[in-house]
Amino acid sequence: MDAQVTAGAQVVGRVAALLRALSTTMPEGVSTTELARDTGIARPTAHRLLSALAEQGFVDREAATGKWLLGPELYLMGTVAAERYDVTEIAREHVAELAAATGESAFFSVRRGNETVCLLRQDGSFPIRSFVLHEGKRFPLGVASAGLAILAYLSPAAAERYLAETDLAAEFGAAHAAEQLRGRIAQTRSTGYAVNPALIVPGSWGMGAAVFTPAGQPGWALSLTGTEHRFAPERRPELGRLLLDHAHRLTERLARR
Repeated sequence: MDAQVTAGAQVVGRVAALLRALSTTMPEGVSTTELARDTGIARPTAHRLLSALAEQGFVDREAATGKWLLGPELYLMGTVAAERYDVTEIAREHVAELAAATGESAFFSVRRGNETVCLLRQDGSFPIRSFVLHEGKRFPLGVASAGLAILAYLSPAAAERYLAETDLAAEFGAAHAAEQLRGRIAQTRSTGYAVNPALIVPGSWGMGAAVFTPAGQPGWALSLTGTEHRFAPERRPELGRLLLDHAHRLTERLARR
């Protein structure tokens, strides 16, 4: 019986990994080989699980390309779950106002465990844009300005435990080593907003501010991205004030829901 329970849990974990990986892809979908690589699941196993999910409507497969996409059943489930969890409609106007006021691309992200997931993107009027972040894109906490803003406002014990258990430098480079992140966490706590100085894609800067749950925990973040010269030192305080103002107002609105 224990072996059956363990095997069942492994299947659930693999299915969840495949669905999460699919949720981060661009609208054109992704191949079985790419999903297997990204999830660490053997290709035949990935194909078998995806085919079973397709039979139930949880994923779709494009006949012309063979690429997989999220299916209609997940959309239907999502509309039901949105009644309890979705705050994007409340956040949407703040994202739009930030994009309009700054000319940059503005975002709203949610914390999911040790990751952030981008829920909303609104491009501003400035013609050169960064495409590091898009709806569905996931980053570990501490990577990108939204994840850094959230990590900085976890309890010191929780932040230290996360840094001790997570090797971000292995995937994102030495600038994401624990000691480097501690310095950026301290700076974020000092100013109130996080800065990503082109640590993911050269020339693409970001700034973020945490949005808090009624219990006072960092549950979401508002952020801006753009080219380096648009985030010059003399402009950062202005962008930071805008982010903090909208994050504070959004926090208050969510508390009144």
